[in-house]
Amino acid sequence: MAAASLDWDDLKYFLAVARTGSTLGAGRALRVSQTTVARRIAAFEEKLGLILFERRQAGYAPTPAGEALVARAEAMEAAAAAFAEAAGAQSRDASGSVCVTMLELYAVTIAPPILRDLHAAHPGLRVQLDTADLPRDLGAGEADVALRGVYGMPEDRSLVGRRIAPDPWTLYCSRDYAAAHARPRSAADLRQHPIIGGGGEKIWPMYRAWLRRHRLEEAVTIQHSSGTGLLAAVRAGAGLAVLPSFLADRDPELVRCLEPIAGDPAELWLLTTERLRHTPRVRVVMDFLADRLTRLARVARTEQDEGWAA
Repeated sequence: MAAASLDWDDLKYFLAVARTGSTLGAGRALRVSQTTVARRIAAFEEKLGLILFERRQAGYAPTPAGEALVARAEAMEAAAAAFAEAAGAQSRDASGSVCVTMLELYAVTIAPPILRDLHAAHPGLRVQLDTADLPRDLGAGEADVALRGVYGMPEDRSLVGRRIAPDPWTLYCSRDYAAAHARPRSAADLRQHPIIGGGGEKIWPMYRAWLRRHRLEEAVTIQHSSGTGLLAAVRAGAGLAVLPSFLADRDPELVRCLEPIAGDPAELWLLTTERLRHTPRVRVVMDFLADRLTRLARVARTEQDEGWAA
């Protein structure tokens, strides 16, 4: 008999009969009928071309051929159990390194408390937080997980993930700035306010497009090369800037100046690859981030009219 044709279940029935001395006892041990055990043993003997048991009135007794195979079957049983235990340990092992890429704006605002709690819950994990300006290619292995703003469903079908929340971009200022100025109601009003631009290569292209739609590109008075610089300038009251609403609406220091453009399809997604989605360390990170971010999404945005000058 070729090794490839061996049915592992046959070994279970063979060992159960050898250990209990009967098909009745084997059936009880395996939680099947006595008839099923007898049928499986007969089929196994036919497949092997060997008589494994002598059928006696008192029960089943191994033949010399059967006796010689018991130790081999037990060794295979032990190897299968060891394999299952090792596979289970692998599936439970959430240790190792996971590279998470996101905009610097998210990394310095919403991410720190979430990553702190992730480490407390899974101390064996090492998270590498990537905030590089150029988008990372998950399919090429440049990062394992991405928190990314997209328009509708992700275009790359090799990626899998979870939609977190709508994330349209619009204009914000600090509460101190709002307290000193009347709220702008139109693009014409915005031309009376300093606009802070920049934010780096990931942010500036879409930010500039927003300014062009409102004919406000010439109103930019300060240009920052990073997202943290842009955010710091807004918080300091230097002027207005376009920011993602998911984080800006939940920042108690910021006030929304204008409502997002109606029908803006921008959404925040948590993404990984099909290849990595079931890897324990990646699955743990994805599940933890998704849970915390969706809970954060349910928190109502701050009241935006409060604090504006009359």
